[in-house]
Amino acid sequence: MSLTIALDGQVAAVSGGSRGIGAATVKLLAQAGAAVAFSYVRGRDAAEAVIAACPDPRRVAAIAADARQPEAGVALTRHAVERFGRLDIAVANAGVWNAEEAPIEALEPAAWAETIACNLTGVYSLARAAVAQMKRQAARAGAAENAPRGRIIAVSSTAGQRGEAGHVDYGAAKAGVIGLVRGLGPEVARDGIRVNSVAPGWVDSDMSRPAIAAHPERIVGAIPLGRVGTAEEIAGCIVFLCTPWANFMTGSVMSVNGGAVLA
Repeated sequence: MSLTIALDGQVAAVSGGSRGIGAATVKLLAQAGAAVAFSYVRGRDAAEAVIAACPDPRRVAAIAADARQPEAGVALTRHAVERFGRLDIAVANAGVWNAEEAPIEALEPAAWAETIACNLTGVYSLARAAVAQMKRQAARAGAAENAPRGRIIAVSSTAGQRGEAGHVDYGAAKAGVIGLVRGLGPEVARDGIRVNSVAPGWVDSDMSRPAIAAHPERIVGAIPLGRVGTAEEIAGCIVFLCTPWANFMTGSVMSVNGGAVLA
């Protein structure tokens, strides 16, 4: 097996690809040779900047699609297929997190529903659409049973592994993502679709930067490696799961957190 990470001829769809971990993932997939379609909610300028930063901008496309909406996964999958002809990789990355802690009695039903809709139902939406597309492609190709035919990677969190006091909505949603991955991996294994998750800890991104700045000693002090991660470090693990090096992995959760949670 070559040591080179090469995804030439592969087509990927990434939800929430205009910033943070999503943007780093889009760029790294493109650098590895994949064509990439990604979604964003707002900020077309940020999406265009991600496209421009890729080696061949003609092989990267963006679509406005809100992961909180039930059909967002279908829209992103369709966009990838219409632009690039097929779908081989789906990365469910879109997520929301409120930096302000809220005890459960102050956590309004609308805030709970929004977090679950984006962070858990959005993963279900993209995974559902991606599995259907990958199965159709396999049927047309007549591929052998269990031959690698597709990759689904869901971004979960350390909050889903250990819980998150003051953010029970986020922890519950990310725990649900881990449960989805652990169930779906075996479910579609015979179809040749590998389903895995990357669980980041604290990462220097737009979403978490205010909290890190407000509590640097508490947050960084709990990380054995002594620093927060970078978006590129998380993206590297996502891309690894898209390669033949991860052929024997499904239903797995990769912890990428500087040693903060050993689960």
